[in-house]
Amino acid sequence: MSSQSGERITQVVCDVGDLKDGEMRDVEVGEGKALLVRSGGQYYAVSAKCTHYGAPLSKGALCNDRVRCPWHGACFNVKTGDIEEYPGLDSLQKFEVEVSDGKVKVTADKTSLSNHKRIKPMCRASPSDSKTVLIIGGGPASVACAETLRQNGFKGKITLATKEECLPYDRIKLSKAMSTTADAIALRSKDFYESYDIDIQTNKEAVSVDTSGKSVKFSDGSVLPYTSLVLATGGRPRTLPVPGKDLKNVCLLRTPKDANYIASEAAGKNVVIIGSSFIGMEVASSLASQAASITVVDIIALPFQTVLGDKVGTALQKMHEEKGIKFHFKAGLSEIVGENGQVKEVVLDNGTRLPADLVVLGVGVAPATEFAKDSGLNMTKQGFIQVDKKMKTNLPDVLAAGDIVEFPLFTVNDEKVNIGHWQMAHHHGRIAAYTILGKLEELHSVPYFWTVQYGKSIRYTGYGPGYDDIIIHGNPDELKFVAYYTKGEKVVAAASLNFDPIVSEVAEALNTGREIKKEEVRNDPRGWVSKQ
Repeated sequence: MSSQSGERITQVVCDVGDLKDGEMRDVEVGEGKALLVRSGGQYYAVSAKCTHYGAPLSKGALCNDRVRCPWHGACFNVKTGDIEEYPGLDSLQKFEVEVSDGKVKVTADKTSLSNHKRIKPMCRASPSDSKTVLIIGGGPASVACAETLRQNGFKGKITLATKEECLPYDRIKLSKAMSTTADAIALRSKDFYESYDIDIQTNKEAVSVDTSGKSVKFSDGSVLPYTSLVLATGGRPRTLPVPGKDLKNVCLLRTPKDANYIASEAAGKNVVIIGSSFIGMEVASSLASQAASITVVDIIALPFQTVLGDKVGTALQKMHEEKGIKFHFKAGLSEIVGENGQVKEVVLDNGTRLPADLVVLGVGVAPATEFAKDSGLNMTKQGFIQVDKKMKTNLPDVLAAGDIVEFPLFTVNDEKVNIGHWQMAHHHGRIAAYTILGKLEELHSVPYFWTVQYGKSIRYTGYGPGYDDIIIHGNPDELKFVAYYTKGEKVVAAASLNFDPIVSEVAEALNTGREIKKEEVRNDPRGWVSKQ
């Protein structure tokens, strides 16, 4: 039963006793849907779809007063609809709920039902505020930082300077949808940034930082001042010191232009991919239907071997082989041979020669921090900037975030780690903003990432380096499994395929400090859930 008043709709969605505490379901409200949640004895209603990629939140994990997306781990407060964990930038719509006469009624306006995304209120700059936050880098940490500042009343100047020629974009789509455009995957529009006085400056590559004078110099000779500086420059693709690496059609993947070029040049050609981790295998998946041949080369024995283990790696290799991908493992790259300046052949260190019209190097990234090497920042030998739980560096008013930092991770007793995850970079940016604002919030986020190959999504949460055993339920060869990575008697990470929402449930458990024991998952993939 429903009623309409102007643009508002009131719908009876269930009886009071239809949901137990801790349960949720999709309900119809007029021509739209809402997620109805019962938590702490109260009913709440918010948008039914995640604001990141539109996943159905009813299939996710509900823990206390928040729901975690089953696909990529974003979390939303069911009382307010606010986003509390990333990826994505938008919050959910919140709808009115009334309980009377044994019925639960949801009231919503049509506009909110048709658009599940909500931008938190944001302020603009004020000429009377002399503070300047300078953010270097065009990734999610930078955008999350700028938006969090404006959402929390910061009225000083915000400048976001990126060396790229386009607005900040969803970089992780580049290896999954290689023909996409920068505009199509922009995190926000130009109008959005202008509306909230966030000054985006493109083609601005930082070359040095003067921490005593509080300014940053750029390759075009310009200098920008700051009262607070946030460094979030991300990674740069690694290359290999081999002859022929500078030949035409030896490619790195970092920008939309890179992705578009690789996609166009691969059509009907022989492609060799160096590296069998996530970038390399996603590129193979993207190009499989258009290239004449694709060969993957790596020094390890299986794809994803170090992260996901032998059984999962073997199953994923088989999935790729069924699509025509060929592999050369335990082989290094010796030389890239060219003809008339263009790549012609790849020579492996075992003497194997592979025809190649296009070579893609997917051999990892290094922190893009060379510009800061003389700034006085504490950095590791690898170039990672060390920060604390508030994203502070050792220098006053200088913060760092995203792929370039080593930070204390709470799930491993605050061990300093580097995690190049899209989700974690968002979180870093938010905490950096809170620190600038003088708030007390500290880093508290469970690592979460995913990969998509041939339409199959593998999800992963936790921090797995150093695991000593893997307990697998389901069958990796059938592409349906959950794998628990353990260290001693403790589960430190989990990965799954076609086993939702188990990874999101693990992430929520780890977030609350719940320690999942090896014994709890040995015989039952959800044995630990029943003991919560």
